[in-house]
Amino acid sequence: MPYLDAVLLSRLQFAFTIGFHIVFPAFSIGMSAFIATLELLWMATGGQHLHTLARFWTKIFAVSFAMGVVSGIVMEYQVGTNWSRFAQVLGNVLAPLFSYEVLTAFFLEASFLGLMLFGWNRVSPWLHTLASIFVALGTALSGFWILAANSWMQTPDGYLLKDGIAYPVSWLHVIFNPSFPYRFLHMMIATYLTTSLVVAAAGARYLLAGWHEQEARVMLKMGLGMLAVFAPIQALVGDEHGRNTLEHQPAKVAAIEAHWEDTGPAELVLFAWPDRDRERNVAQVAIPHLGSLILTHSWNGRYRGLRDFPRDQRPPVVPVFFAFRAMVGLGLAMIALGWWGMWLHWRRRIAAAKTYLRILRVCWPLGFLALLSGWVVTEVGRQPWIATGLLRTADSMSPLQPGQVFVSLALFVVVYGVVFSIGIWYISRMIRRGPDAQRLGPETLPNRPLAGGRFGTQPP
Repeated sequence: MPYLDAVLLSRLQFAFTIGFHIVFPAFSIGMSAFIATLELLWMATGGQHLHTLARFWTKIFAVSFAMGVVSGIVMEYQVGTNWSRFAQVLGNVLAPLFSYEVLTAFFLEASFLGLMLFGWNRVSPWLHTLASIFVALGTALSGFWILAANSWMQTPDGYLLKDGIAYPVSWLHVIFNPSFPYRFLHMMIATYLTTSLVVAAAGARYLLAGWHEQEARVMLKMGLGMLAVFAPIQALVGDEHGRNTLEHQPAKVAAIEAHWEDTGPAELVLFAWPDRDRERNVAQVAIPHLGSLILTHSWNGRYRGLRDFPRDQRPPVVPVFFAFRAMVGLGLAMIALGWWGMWLHWRRRIAAAKTYLRILRVCWPLGFLALLSGWVVTEVGRQPWIATGLLRTADSMSPLQPGQVFVSLALFVVVYGVVFSIGIWYISRMIRRGPDAQRLGPETLPNRPLAGGRFGTQPP
């Protein structure tokens, strides 16, 4: 029975665990940068509300970081339990990249995380701020190595295949493979946009309720400012990323666009139901020439269709096609939210814009949904390859029976459902309580910044 296929069940298990995992590191990367920025502003201005916000979001960051670490460990074990052939064939290239992530990024984070979480009243402000900056750098460096490994699986380079085993011959080409710069930049911007939406939505919630008004205005200004600037930049980066994918993974682009045959200038398919068996789109709504203009930057440009690839080398079209449109639609919504909010802020009307604040308040999940949609496009669009042109997913499995994988998948669903529901509930509870729980009097800040950026002990 296809529903009990060990390969499909193992893919579903890994998709489930990575779907949970990726949202927490992404949030941690953006949140650590936000906290470091708040602390730098606090040092420069001495604004107590900035210190209050930094301390408030640090506690939320700690919970998210912990859940990311726990879910990441599970994924590492799956490589050995479910994908042993993958580890055997590609381990010489990928294992050092994962090791570098631990030796550089994780060690940097671990070295300064304790100071960041528990050093508020124990070390000087400049040292605490420096610790927060190093944690932010560590999380970004972690993203660097993970994206280098994932990008190599998408566009392998700098290796030699000997007796069916990949060996690195140029680490420079392995790390900076053809798709890495685009993927890394696209992913990092996505983490900052995701965090910005959460921060802005929390600010909208507080402003609507009349709570923590000073802190809420800071959250709105910083969150919406990031959306207004970086969401359009993300669209431009995504365009270049798409052109790079067209060059190196043309079958993925053909699936993204549900482009079956190269018969002339390509349409931009806005909506359709791709029929894989009949190799055509049902109920298609398309704009002539626009697909060519976007992908080739030429009105009459052409690119290969799915029929140009053997059936066993085509990605699943339906999930890739719809996930890409979900990602783009959510990206456009972020641009609209950012520009609308900054226009209201410029007009000094944001506090009175109740309709906008109510909309923004419920938009906090959009970044996470866009992130997950993008990963569906990236990973499902790579199929049937686990490393493009090098190793097929079906050939990467451990010798497991479908029943074994089904039991482990069911256990993952139950355990993750319990553990992460508690974690997410706790984060929601902290946000509901708000920054006032972190507010401290000057007597508890022995070395906080004075106005003007100088340091010293202030009398109570």
